[in-house]
Amino acid sequence: PQWIGSQYMMFTGTVNGDAMEGNLLDHTGMPHAFRGVRAPKLLYAEPEKWSKPKPLLKENALDGWMVPAGSDTNQWFVKDGVLTSPASGANLMTEEKFMDFKLHIEFKYPEHSNSGVYLRGRYEVQVEDSYGKEPSSVYLGGVYGFLTPNENVAKKPGEWQTYDITLVGRRVTVVANGKTIIHRQIIPGITGGALDSKEGEPGPIYLQGDHGPVEYRNITIAIPEK
Repeated sequence: PQWIGSQYMMFTGTVNGDAMEGNLLDHTGMPHAFRGVRAPKLLYAEPEKWSKPKPLLKENALDGWMVPAGSDTNQWFVKDGVLTSPASGANLMTEEKFMDFKLHIEFKYPEHSNSGVYLRGRYEVQVEDSYGKEPSSVYLGGVYGFLTPNENVAKKPGEWQTYDITLVGRRVTVVANGKTIIHRQIIPGITGGALDSKEGEPGPIYLQGDHGPVEYRNITIAIPEK
């Protein structure tokens, strides 16, 4: 667990082929079964050429997007090219999955709200009302719990803001509101709230909708050309 690494946990298990299986006692004494495999290296290889950016959002329809299995509701809607979650509810993800990509996305939130953009559905780039705060991995532009931006460039709530995110292998570059705040840094593992831990596989663009109101628009993606 990402946030209790400093607290006592006991693991017991055996290695079976390329996997480890067993049980753990968490910091509350609660037992959990686990199975783990070695995380893939995801070597970095800069693509020679990128495709033309493709829009992921239609003007007035949620075509190409879905809520995760088991979600009770879907509060998201699109109007005039703006994707809106008016209140806390389900998260939303693309039906299409991606490996390496360049993502452009614009967002706006009210005061004290919180959302996030999960890359491959596993690595959250934080979207949160962080205006005037010190940089942190849990504030705007951070890779949640792992990578802290070199500068907090958050605008005031109610203003449109932008991310241009490049993910190749494990290396991520985040340009927020026109400034490079994370440059080719390695994401060491999945962040809290990830869809799964299958890091060697493509995954969706996954938007957090369970923490508060948020709006997104002008979502485009480019992938390496073969």
